[in-house]
Amino acid sequence: MPFTCLDCGKRFTRSSTLQRHQRVHTGERPFTCSECGKGFARSFQLTEHQRVHTGEKPFSCFQCGKGFTQSSNLKVHQRIHTGERPFTCSECGKGFARSSQLTEHQQVHTGERPFTCSECGKGFARSFQLTEHQRVHTGEKPFSCFQCGKGFTQSSHLKVHQRIHTGEKPFSCSECGQGFAYSYSLVKHSRVHSGEKPFSCFQCGKEFTQSSNLKVHQRIHTGERPFTSSECGKGFARSSQLTEHQRVHSGEKPFTCSECGKGFAYSYSLVKHSRIHTGEKPFSCSECGKGFAYSYSLVKHSRIHTGEKPFSCFQCGKGFTQSSHLKVHQRIHTGAKPFSCSECGKGFAYSYSLVKHSRIHTGEKPFTCSECGKGFTQSSNLKVHQRVHTGERPFTSSECGKGFARSSQLTEHQRVHTGEKPFTCSECGKGFTQSSNLVRHYQIHTGEKPFKCSECGKGFADSYSLVKHSRIHTGEKPFTCSECGKGFTDSDTFVKHSRIHTGEKPFTCSECGKGFTQSSNLVRHSRIHTGEKPFTCSDCGKGFTQSSGFKVHQRVHTGRCQSPVLIVGMNSLRHLN
Repeated sequence: MPFTCLDCGKRFTRSSTLQRHQRVHTGERPFTCSECGKGFARSFQLTEHQRVHTGEKPFSCFQCGKGFTQSSNLKVHQRIHTGERPFTCSECGKGFARSSQLTEHQQVHTGERPFTCSECGKGFARSFQLTEHQRVHTGEKPFSCFQCGKGFTQSSHLKVHQRIHTGEKPFSCSECGQGFAYSYSLVKHSRVHSGEKPFSCFQCGKEFTQSSNLKVHQRIHTGERPFTSSECGKGFARSSQLTEHQRVHSGEKPFTCSECGKGFAYSYSLVKHSRIHTGEKPFSCSECGKGFAYSYSLVKHSRIHTGEKPFSCFQCGKGFTQSSHLKVHQRIHTGAKPFSCSECGKGFAYSYSLVKHSRIHTGEKPFTCSECGKGFTQSSNLKVHQRVHTGERPFTSSECGKGFARSSQLTEHQRVHTGEKPFTCSECGKGFTQSSNLVRHYQIHTGEKPFKCSECGKGFADSYSLVKHSRIHTGEKPFTCSECGKGFTDSDTFVKHSRIHTGEKPFTCSECGKGFTQSSNLVRHSRIHTGEKPFTCSDCGKGFTQSSGFKVHQRVHTGRCQSPVLIVGMNSLRHLN
């Protein structure tokens, strides 16, 4: 070989070959591209390069038709069809289609990383890995999405990103057919079918399908909260939690309902809200089949069947099915009244009590009777009022079967049977079955008559008496008999009258069983059995069972009517009650 390179000693059989070789040392590139000005040491390299500009691919695969700019690339490609892998690793026997792949693979065994970053000294087994890494330092993102302009450091990342725009999902689950844009998403999904949880917590043994979930879980044990709000300094275990929290400060509501336009800070809040429009109730009770829009509503409902009351008051031990109910209950012990009236400053333990109270100031009566148009400040009052029209009396005495429109009326009535008189006058010790009766009685001692008639100035001890009296001036008779059309100024008289038509006699003599429409008639009748004569003549001492008989007798002495002296016996009171 007479032609030797003076730089490296390599020998060649031809002078032309030596001449081309010397360009390696001199850096000479005499063949220049007319399109981009790039230089090449050899003419065939320029020819191959020009195909980048012309798009020419003269070498085609006869099996699949794919074109290539170089014959060597075609030769390597054909190994896909033949399965040929002529480059074999001497360490593990693995075969490769390209020599460059074998060279890269051998670095697995040798640990060699010949490509080193000049910025941070990190080593890489492959040159392209170093090139990609250097973009971390330079910030270069040479691959840009033509649809949204987003830049990427690697072409593979751009390719994956473009699936957002195209909707392409090339990775499909063999079990259920669901498609995924990313291979790692398919791997994660496949664990749903296999049940595999390869990532385990070394502290509590809990398993996870994804390493990221394990990493977040471990913060429970370490207490680490690496994501901190710049506004308030609050820390979070997840970045998504911080993102959601920041909306508290910014007021951002990026999730909007397509039906009503309402905005929400969280996507799950929008999902829950949408069920208002769709009527969807995906959570069903296994006991009774009732459906619920929210899982927490089902949990609360299930306690009806189980009787579970997991929230207990530490002061009195009372249990509750919901924590909110316990919180409200505790105000009984603390006396807290967090809801205040802006008009008068009065405090309330419950928000609904404040709403009801505010109607005193506004005069609002939002609940209206469809029968007579009367308005009420509370729905419960309307419900009770409607029983006037329907005649419904859902509260029944277990002793006598008498029905009442209100539970409080039944409670008061039951004292007739028990004889209980829980309200006692502090002046004279007299007991009463109702607090209102005690209030009226007390005015005997005080002489107070706070309710005045605006027409005639007459005073009354209670508002009810004033209302009845005012009807004398107005002529109003609001209680009308549906049988005969007769009108009455007060409900008591109306009830007594209605017994003429119904034949009802609710007051029964315990001695002989005779019934009466009015309690006063029963009192008079009971004197037949007791012999009691409470009306006594002050002149001759003769007694009478009724005041009318006494009045007639008085004329014997005076020739005129005098007021009788009433001596009420215990037997009369017993029959009355």
